[in-house]
Amino acid sequence: MPEESAAPRHQQRERALSLLYEAEIKGENPLRVLEELPVQPDAYVCTLLQGAAATRVEADGLITAASVGWPLDRMAVIDRLVLRLAVAELLDADGPPMAVVIDEAVELVKTYSTDDSGSFVNGILSTIAAEVRPG
Repeated sequence: MPEESAAPRHQQRERALSLLYEAEIKGENPLRVLEELPVQPDAYVCTLLQGAAATRVEADGLITAASVGWPLDRMAVIDRLVLRLAVAELLDADGPPMAVVIDEAVELVKTYSTDDSGSFVNGILSTIAAEVRPG
């Protein structure tokens, strides 16, 4: 159960994205960046980073398969990181509902990435969600 003082989940996703971005720029494991913080973030930020780190290989495979014609290294960095976060949430059986995960990811890329990122991320996540959470 989240602490009452915890930030809203959207803000926690934004914080997780910023830490993933820091790790990407530094070429470090996101968990190392998390360990080096002087003050630990809210619990869900840690959960998101741990999930993204644990599922990175699987997530990258799913993203690559769903993004025909767009290799990971050609994607905008923010798009790739948001996709990894969202796929980690989709792979978590106890994670948020599929629609929430996709909506949050689309909002993040609309805010922090390119004009076309929202529809790009929505399409990829919809394809992945149908595979990992059928029904």
